[in-house]
Amino acid sequence: MVSGVSGQPEGEGADGGRFGVETSTRADAVVLVLSGELDHDTAEPLREALRQGVAAAPERILVDCADLQFCDSTGLNVLLHARLAAREAGSRIELAALRQPVARMFDITGAHAVFRVHASVAAALADERPA
Repeated sequence: MVSGVSGQPEGEGADGGRFGVETSTRADAVVLVLSGELDHDTAEPLREALRQGVAAAPERILVDCADLQFCDSTGLNVLLHARLAAREAGSRIELAALRQPVARMFDITGAHAVFRVHASVAAALADERPA
């Protein structure tokens, strides 16, 4: 797996390492592995990784949330805006392995209804159905 969108871990530094994004590319997908706390102060690395993911024009961008401990409204908005950009580019964004605190935020806001959510990355990669 390649770390970060440019081969370096993202999110380390200004936020004290509270959030990270690792990116890998597969034949039909870009996989973003999120870790830590996604909020107003840490959202830029995700925003940039999603921008680059959409620009690569994969069939889909899979966001692995297994190690994401927290996501606030800023993080949700980054994902929602990227979803629209991906759709315009002929791609889609899917989520995998939402932990309870993050899943609860998606449920409360109704955002779970606009994303395909998979139990795990393995399940997502095995699921070839278009959104």
